[in-house]
Amino acid sequence: MGHSVGQRTQEAWSSGAGESGVRDLAVPLHVLEVPLPHVLPFAIGSFDSIGPMSRAAFPHRHSFYEIAYVTGGSGCHVVDLASRPLRPPHLCVIAPGQVHHWEDAGDVSGWVMLFNEEFLLAHPEDGGALREVSSRPWLSLDDRAARRFGGLVGEMAREYREAEAGYVGVLRSQLHVLSVWALRAMGGADGVPAVEERLPGRPGELVAEFTRLIALPGRTERSVRSYARELGVSAGYLSEVVKAALGVTPGALIRRSQTLEAQRLLLRTDLTVRQISREAGFADPAYFCRFFRRETGVSPGEYRSGGGGNHHDPRIESIASAPGAA
Repeated sequence: MGHSVGQRTQEAWSSGAGESGVRDLAVPLHVLEVPLPHVLPFAIGSFDSIGPMSRAAFPHRHSFYEIAYVTGGSGCHVVDLASRPLRPPHLCVIAPGQVHHWEDAGDVSGWVMLFNEEFLLAHPEDGGALREVSSRPWLSLDDRAARRFGGLVGEMAREYREAEAGYVGVLRSQLHVLSVWALRAMGGADGVPAVEERLPGRPGELVAEFTRLIALPGRTERSVRSYARELGVSAGYLSEVVKAALGVTPGALIRRSQTLEAQRLLLRTDLTVRQISREAGFADPAYFCRFFRRETGVSPGEYRSGGGGNHHDPRIESIASAPGAA
């Protein structure tokens, strides 16, 4: 029996405003749960097969990426307070941390794709492309573009459902193509502000610079305090603005970045575990191994020998509704 990827709701904020003036909203955070290290951190299905949370009517954030290809339906999709009426076909990219919900949505049809940063290991540049597209997420498609995107998304759904040999690599390559096409389709599209505009002034600039810094490889010190010092702010202030903008703490983002860097190096280089620990910012290889096991569920050696692993059967329903969620 396969293992499912679950979508869980967490309460991410308390109401009120901190000294920085950044408002903390009571917005649920949806988490893509991968219960075992070898479960594929990716799912695709129709709005109906993904479940009611794919059309959640309450504002919420994700810790993962969502791509919705909408082929039919009525109502509105609200992303970062900008409401867009449904006039299918649409392609919509929601990046981690963005707030969205569906308003008066009826008979919405199409495909929903959910995945986390780990699924982008083969093409890490896709993360930047998708975040750029998410700043203008509501792409209206003409007939030609709709046939093109519809055909690609349909092929991805087939690959995922049939799970033939090598399908994970095919899915990653198809997602890369989709990311490039979406970036091209941005020209002239109506959209919503990027993070710097959603959180204006110094806080938005700070968050953008922090996310750029943590993506740089080869740093020997990767702590919230060290990044705050480099950015010229206190660690407390950095924590406040990052959590307000992205829905997660800077410490969690740093750990995620270190884990992803280690995974890339394990899969795509012949560096030793000691060398990789240093590249990921760890002076002690033994501590790095404990960290990696805690974050992924397997040792660095097991991860490398398993090629990243995948024992998930995508023919089993993948996304479960969180108990009590709308």
